Amino acid sequence: MILQAGRARAAGGTRVRGVVALAGLCIAALLAQAAPAEEKIIESHGYSYFGNLSYPPDFEYFDYVNPDAPKGGEISLALSGTFDSMNPYTRKGRASALSSVMYESLLGQVLAGSGSLPADSFDEMYGLLAHTVEYPEDKSWVIFHMRPKARFSDGTPVTAHDVLFSHNLLLDEGLRSYAEAVRKRIPNAEVIDDHTIKFHFADGISRRSLIDQVGTVPVWSKKWYEETGAKLDESRLEVSPGSGPYVINEVDVNRSVVFKRNPDYWGRDLPINRGRHNFDTIRLEYFADSTAAFEAFKAGEVTFRTETDPKSWASAYDFPALARGHVVREALPDGFPPNMTGIVFNLGSEHLKDKRVREAIALGFNFEWTNKSLLHGLFEQQRSFSDGTPLEAEGLPGGEELAFLKSLGEVVPEEVFTQAPWVPHSSDPDRLTTRKNLRRALNLFHEAGWQVADDGLLRNEAGEPLTLNFLFNAASSPTDRAIAENFVANLRAMAVDARLESVDAAQYSQRERDRDYDLVFDGYPALLGTGTGLAQRFGSEAAEYSLFNPAGLASPMVDRIIEESLLTETQAEEDMTMRALDRALRYEFFVIPDGFKPDHWVAYWDIFDHPEPIPPYALGVLDFWWYDAEKAAELRGAGAL
Repeated sequence: MILQAGRARAAGGTRVRGVVALAGLCIAALLAQAAPAEEKIIESHGYSYFGNLSYPPDFEYFDYVNPDAPKGGEISLALSGTFDSMNPYTRKGRASALSSVMYESLLGQVLAGSGSLPADSFDEMYGLLAHTVEYPEDKSWVIFHMRPKARFSDGTPVTAHDVLFSHNLLLDEGLRSYAEAVRKRIPNAEVIDDHTIKFHFADGISRRSLIDQVGTVPVWSKKWYEETGAKLDESRLEVSPGSGPYVINEVDVNRSVVFKRNPDYWGRDLPINRGRHNFDTIRLEYFADSTAAFEAFKAGEVTFRTETDPKSWASAYDFPALARGHVVREALPDGFPPNMTGIVFNLGSEHLKDKRVREAIALGFNFEWTNKSLLHGLFEQQRSFSDGTPLEAEGLPGGEELAFLKSLGEVVPEEVFTQAPWVPHSSDPDRLTTRKNLRRALNLFHEAGWQVADDGLLRNEAGEPLTLNFLFNAASSPTDRAIAENFVANLRAMAVDARLESVDAAQYSQRERDRDYDLVFDGYPALLGTGTGLAQRFGSEAAEYSLFNPAGLASPMVDRIIEESLLTETQAEEDMTMRALDRALRYEFFVIPDGFKPDHWVAYWDIFDHPEPIPPYALGVLDFWWYDAEKAAELRGAGAL
């Protein structure tokens, strides 16, 4: 897999054994003539598809953590908007951030699901609720052997029955796109005993991502759900007990949530957890908008801030606490390629189904002016779903990629072979409107059947105006609003009847679920490798309703590339298909990239410490940072906190 670190370490820890031990050499020879070779079973303390694990079975802790990090203290974070639920799977309302932090899975994941675990390697997982994973070479099934000491926060044991219940609960009451995909691939699961569970995978399909999938399902208490009658998809504040390091301590709807570290956490001494989960308390404070949230940080009501607004990063950090050294401001390296974020087209909107219209609209976005005037020159523009990695498609397809694309037949348009991958247009950094782009856009509109009418608006042959609704979250930063407003102004200069509709956070969440927009700020994760999740993100099957596909992309070419990528047998083959997928996604054109910050921008009151260096694939603030009691005492003594 690309972007892997720590590969110089011996990839040990995986052993292979036969399913059946034959009694003697003569019997073995006879059987060998009449039966296929004996199936080999892999047993391991972790899992990666190609079997290469950076950490051996007897590892003591991850290389990047401080194994002796002190436990204690509080970290507080600010969020904008509102919440009315502590259930992240609700179909209505808005769940609080970190509302899944209490739950664990068979294979470990980074706290709160952000980043990678381990954070110094990619596409590797290690046992958490399970101590061993067992599967045949063809990966037609998997058995997880669970840790008998695992406990929910109410003291009840975590068993294979809870795992099976959680798996089925997601199928019955979870997202439709998820349930439909999983049912086809995982037809059966069975409890072997209280601490052993087996999943069977369908015949004739790729085995990619199946073990990962079942290994990372959050595990809920079957007992709690059966006793309360609760539904997974309902909005509620009461939640089932989890087995993780944190529990909910206080909830004040729309104001704050407090999580506390469980002193009886069953897994605190596991190697996978050493040096992690160091804060006694995690406090979330909610504010009406990003401006109020920043003021709370400056006042010390909030102690940690991840900055996303370049205007604030460039000009707002001039308050007294920073000048006195009480607040630290850092740009920390981010090893992940940028997500493909920006202005997403709803491909279900009738006016946006013609790619020429989308390309014309995109010419109204001036990244160079936006970066210079609104982003202080701090952003870079992404051009690819795998920006800056070996998976980025460049030039015309050649070699194995060319042969692969030709093998797909008519689903691949001729332009994919004759044109280099799409890249963003250039614009005048000193003027919001670039005339050459305006002329080019009008030509594209004309080709697509839109003409400027007497009223100054683009209209089609039926006389209908080209109207666009840009849905905007009112809790977003002033910089985001300025970007959206200037883009809409450019569209109106192009004779498009465009309007920005700003709604509160709750309305925004519901309308985004309903895909009630033409344009929206959203995006897709960076393309790092293949997996069945690509079908939910980019595939046609669930395009009409998948929450993970805000554009509603449905492309036969993209579908075929994903299908073939799942059948690759080597890393080189997989990487080649990912380059082809990057090329295809850029050809389909459904996102206007709005740029990315190349580093993590963080500011915090000087009461925290972190490992040096930060690992490449996770900032890990809530995962492996820690509280420094001596520094905190000094700040309190100085009256700063």
